[in-house]
Amino acid sequence: MKRQQFKDFDATELFCPHCRRAVPVRKRLLLVLSEGEKYDYTCVFCGTSAGDKIVKERDPKILLR
Repeated sequence: MKRQQFKDFDATELFCPHCRRAVPVRKRLLLVLSEGEKYDYTCVFCGTSAGDKIVKERDPKILLR
């Protein structure tokens, strides 16, 4: 049986294609999808997107219409 080693990672620095170096980033919620939440990481200096990630929920919620 495998043990869970970590719950979730958040990036603090990523490579910015505009600044051409590793820079601190801000994480912001971009979309709420049925399979999870999509976050965007933006450069603190120029605001360029440096990456994104989707956080999948462990317990899927049922959406009512």
